[in-house]
Amino acid sequence: MALKSRQAPNSGASLKIGEVAKASGVGIEALRFYERSGLLGRPGRTQSGYRVYDADVLQRLDFIKRAQVLGFSLHEIKQIIADKQAGRSPCREVREIVRQRLRELDEKLKEMRRYRRELGTALAQWEETGELDGHICGLIEGTEMANSNPTRRRPLDGSIKKARK
Repeated sequence: MALKSRQAPNSGASLKIGEVAKASGVGIEALRFYERSGLLGRPGRTQSGYRVYDADVLQRLDFIKRAQVLGFSLHEIKQIIADKQAGRSPCREVREIVRQRLRELDEKLKEMRRYRRELGTALAQWEETGELDGHICGLIEGTEMANSNPTRRRPLDGSIKKARK
C-alpha cells in the first residue's frame, strides 16, 4: 500500500493550481472541491485572481490521499484535520474509526462467506439438474431465495431449493 510522492518543489515556493495538480497527482477540479469542502485552506490569490498555494499544500494532499487509501471518508479526513488544527490529537479518533471499519469488514466477510456457500450449493444443484426450461432460464426462475431483490447484494440465507425438473 505504498504511495509514491511526486517531486515536491522547494518549501518556500508559491504554486499555482496547475503546478499543485502536477506535483500531487490530484486533479484541478478535485483541488477546487477540496478547497470548497474545507480539506484545504483557502489559497492566496494573485492580482489577476489565480490561486497561489504554499508548498505545504502538497503535504496536506499526501495526507488526504493516504487517508483515502486507508478507507477514511472525506468527511472523516476533514474532522481529523480540524481536530489537529484545534490543537487536539486525532489519533484516538483515527483508531476508533479503524476499529469500527474492521468490525464492518468482519461482518461483510461473514456475509460474503455465507453467500459463497449458498451460491456453491445452488451451482451443485444446478449441475445435477442440467438444463431446465423456463421463461428465460429455469434454473434461476426455479430457485427460491429469502431475499427477492438480489441487486441489493445481500447473500441468500440458505433457502435455495433444488430447481424442479
